[in-house]
Amino acid sequence: MLFLLSRQAQRDYGWQASLMKFFYVYLIMSKRDQRIRYFGITRNLKSRMAKHNSGGCLHTAKFRPRRVEVAVAFRSEEKARAFERYLKTGSGREFSRRHF
Repeated sequence: MLFLLSRQAQRDYGWQASLMKFFYVYLIMSKRDQRIRYFGITRNLKSRMAKHNSGGCLHTAKFRPRRVEVAVAFRSEEKARAFERYLKTGSGREFSRRHF
């Protein structure tokens, strides 16, 4: 799925406007305990991380602060959601443990 930004948004965000066309599947880790990991999906990684680190997400509030370990960009929302679902399976968690 691809969306078009208004000319005003393109001026406001500059080159970063092109990054807003992607869906990001991300892995964040607690800075205090790197065994604590969380997978998610978002369109705006910067604002999503601010929400995680401010305690706005119940699943990640306990082990703050968090940092992004990996973010993978997809143009297709369907592919991004499928990859996120895979990473949350046993096989996907092992894959991420070995490679991320």
